[in-house]
Amino acid sequence: MRIDKFLKNARIIKRRTVGKDACDGGRVSINGHVAKAGDQVKPGDIITIRYGDGEQKVEVLEIMEHVPKEKAGDMYREL
Repeated sequence: MRIDKFLKNARIIKRRTVGKDACDGGRVSINGHVAKAGDQVKPGDIITIRYGDGEQKVEVLEIMEHVPKEKAGDMYREL
């Protein structure tokens, strides 16, 4: 699954376009490498998202195409 779509489906970032912009701006990395919006993620990958003055680090646990709001948190684990 594309990183921008994963961030949206997991509800880490609210909109896919915002996820794409974050990737294009160099604020998202997968396993230590700067990610492009089309890069693929798989279970076990570590995603780092840099915000204004902090960062969020998550591990991908599961990939799901259609995710109800209650299950979105099951797709990743905070590190």
